[in-house]
Amino acid sequence: MSSWAESDFPPPGQPALGSYTEPRSGQVYTMYHGTTREAAASIRRTGFKQSYRGMLGRGVYLSRDLQKASRYPLDLPENQRVVLKVSVYVGRVKKIDYQGHPMQKTWHDHGYDTAWCPPDCGMVKSGLEEDCVWDPDRIHIIEVIYPKSNLTFWMFAIVIMAVVILLFPELARTWNQRHLRCLNTISPTLHHLVKVIVKVNVGRVITIRKQGHPKQKTWHEHSYDTAWCPPGCGMVPSGLEEDCVWDPKMIEIIEVILPRCDNDGIWAAADWVGSSWLGSN
Repeated sequence: MSSWAESDFPPPGQPALGSYTEPRSGQVYTMYHGTTREAAASIRRTGFKQSYRGMLGRGVYLSRDLQKASRYPLDLPENQRVVLKVSVYVGRVKKIDYQGHPMQKTWHDHGYDTAWCPPDCGMVKSGLEEDCVWDPDRIHIIEVIYPKSNLTFWMFAIVIMAVVILLFPELARTWNQRHLRCLNTISPTLHHLVKVIVKVNVGRVITIRKQGHPKQKTWHEHSYDTAWCPPGCGMVPSGLEEDCVWDPKMIEIIEVILPRCDNDGIWAAADWVGSSWLGSN
């Protein structure tokens, strides 16, 4: 298991370009290019080269979406890929938003420097946005992003399990071999996980509902205690909501839940806190 680390903030003075934001002509934006480790080393030495085949014709293919770029090359395992984070002077931009567009592969002949496919326009199977830059000299590498193993996640899980055993020995004792055998049948790794129900004093809350939000990573500096990403806003790949609380002291553990097999599912959880329910929407 691995994940792609990203700093969503562009260099100082460079405007952010969200996946659904149309690039403006004459601007400089941060984008990504997925490739092999060997190809990345070559690009760093000699620069980008045009692709001669592709849905938008000749050019260098990039995306604002890191997760999209991290899938390429598609035929390689993730640990053999890298993503080049680049700065692009887009020049004059042409939007190509449907198959068979009259300038789909001839946009450069009409004086355009970059072609842009918006997300969900039917041009890309994944539904994610894509850019094609004609002149490789318009692209400058910022950094190379490598996938990193999710060791931090597993170390955190181990620490939580240790806390459970120390603070809640009766829970550890009742989590018997029958449950472990059942969980192993469903997933060999599931029994390593626990859920922690907590009570949070959220303080002052700000809603961050898009990539590139001006306070995306500086919200606490503006006197907020909690940042909230609503579900379906495009911030989280799963589409689910997420919260970030600045001060750990505002979080109080209520209950630790161990996975188990029962008629209602694998996780047995008390989702009600007091008499109030907090839904994701």
